[in-house]
Amino acid sequence: MALNVDKDAWLAMVAENMPDTAMQYLGIEVVDAGDEFITLRMPITDRVRQPMGLVHGGMYMVMAETAASMHATWGVDLSEKVPVGIEINGSHVRAATEGVVRAEGRVARRSANFIFHKVEMFLEESGELLCTARVTNYYKPVKGG
Repeated sequence: MALNVDKDAWLAMVAENMPDTAMQYLGIEVVDAGDEFITLRMPITDRVRQPMGLVHGGMYMVMAETAASMHATWGVDLSEKVPVGIEINGSHVRAATEGVVRAEGRVARRSANFIFHKVEMFLEESGELLCTARVTNYYKPVKGG
């Protein structure tokens, strides 16, 4: 589905809204995005590790929610409706202790009121699957919009 989005303008909007957020604190950055996908990356640092030295499972959920919710703004007039996450579930497949986590989100289904994403997270250096998640966003109407 072609959404006629100005990618550079969308990336500028993302960058403008990133300061003082979890994305900035954790070092999550947008690599690429398009009508049906988004790719993020996050360095594995002490900020994302649990006490045993592994990436904390919640960090994968942060990445999945970030990828899906951010991508849910693609091609949407945010003065009329905004995406809000209403469901997330994930399966942790493999542990990681160092390197870079790459999240690849794809639209599974899109409707007027909902968008569903499947997000897979890989260790960038080896390509090993670390986690897979499913995220649902509801398009909440903006009052007065």
